[in-house]
Amino acid sequence: MLNQLAHHWNVASRREFFTRAGSGLAGIALASLLQHDARAATAGAPDPLAPKPPHLPPKAKSVIWLFMEGGPSHLDLFDYKPKLIEMTGQPMPASFGKPITAMGTAGNTLLGTRRTFQQYGQSGIWVSDWYPHIAQHVDKLSVIRSCWADGLNHVGSVCQMNTGSILAGRPSMGAWLTYGLGSANRNLPTFVVMLDNSEPVGGPKNWSAGFLPATYQGTQFRQGDTPILHLKPPAGITDQEQRGKLDYLKQLNERFAEANPGDTELEARIAAYELAYKMQSSAPEAVDLTKETEATRRLYGLDDPATAAIGTNCLQARRLVERGVRFVELYCGSGSGWDAHTNIEGNHSKWCRASDKPIAGLLADLEARGMLGETLVVWGGEFGRTPFNEKGDGRDHNPWGFTMWMAGGGVKGGQYIGTTDDIGLRAVDHPCHVHDIHASILHLLGLDHTRVIFMHNGRAERPTIVSGILIQELFA
Repeated sequence: MLNQLAHHWNVASRREFFTRAGSGLAGIALASLLQHDARAATAGAPDPLAPKPPHLPPKAKSVIWLFMEGGPSHLDLFDYKPKLIEMTGQPMPASFGKPITAMGTAGNTLLGTRRTFQQYGQSGIWVSDWYPHIAQHVDKLSVIRSCWADGLNHVGSVCQMNTGSILAGRPSMGAWLTYGLGSANRNLPTFVVMLDNSEPVGGPKNWSAGFLPATYQGTQFRQGDTPILHLKPPAGITDQEQRGKLDYLKQLNERFAEANPGDTELEARIAAYELAYKMQSSAPEAVDLTKETEATRRLYGLDDPATAAIGTNCLQARRLVERGVRFVELYCGSGSGWDAHTNIEGNHSKWCRASDKPIAGLLADLEARGMLGETLVVWGGEFGRTPFNEKGDGRDHNPWGFTMWMAGGGVKGGQYIGTTDDIGLRAVDHPCHVHDIHASILHLLGLDHTRVIFMHNGRAERPTIVSGILIQELFA
């Protein structure tokens, strides 16, 4: 059979073969079952997702990154500025300078929050009335009020928060973590991305592997009854037929691998089909929320249409990290939902309502199950909003000073780190750049960001490029 087909298919590469093979590629999904944990992609090659030892004792086993895409306003959520409220309607004092903004609004008058702030918990952390449920968990949070980034607009800024650079092409944080530690489970992806709305700006580049081997890229789970597409085996294929295809494909694959080493995209595609077979039995159970109690479903807000989408993703995230997924990125407002250039009251009311109860439910559920100590939860967007108005009732982009918070996973709760100035425009005390945030996340997972190295075009590349300082105050 091999010689006969080889006579008709005089192909030059594995890529050409698989392009012609079409649906036959589905058969490769069984390779891991038939060969146990051996990779069919390259005979004798090490498994790129095999677990790797950390550089230092890890505090966390996994990350759930709650990405509020579009830029949530720190001034209306966590960074209480009484002085700004007093100065509402006044020009910005010359002492603050006049930054170049995305929409050219730096000459507009100041806009204080209309929200009511209150101190919560033993720590007395200020939270606005937009987040009453999350406010009940402030003693778990380390609130970093002095974050800053390099991009003015969404595409570059979302890209930087994911990859460390405003320019697309570098590996995402989830990809670096997968490269650095390998997989912690045998039947699910190591890096999962979930959306709640449309595609984020920049699309899948935000969870790509960049110049790393493509097998480290994220896997997108979707909303609805089929979070994982193309998972079901083809109908009408017997085990004997499937086995015959696999044996034949294995021979071809080994031959082409010898002639064309280093084809990481094809290797990743083959690995994805192998993983797909494993997921045929494990993934449906992992994403089956009907197994959860009604009390748990209510905790995440699945009983309310306003919170059901984010609640579903938060509950999925808990179930995934429970099963060994290392990195789950969960978008809230995917497609720049939080981008409130006008009517910030209406915009943020919607997204805070959608995310408050589910995120609080996630924190409570992780704690109740004894998982919060080993799960790092990160909240934030690509930047914050300006203290001066846009169009009277909105706010422009602010990358110079904004808020993120972390909880669990070795983080010291109930504290502030850093501050912005009196009007919330710039980080002035303990500024924390995106690279510092990334370095600290990797540290909590047991990785020294300066030692996670991949040689690319003769350069030793690492997640934080040439910078990154650990935020020591974060660590419990």
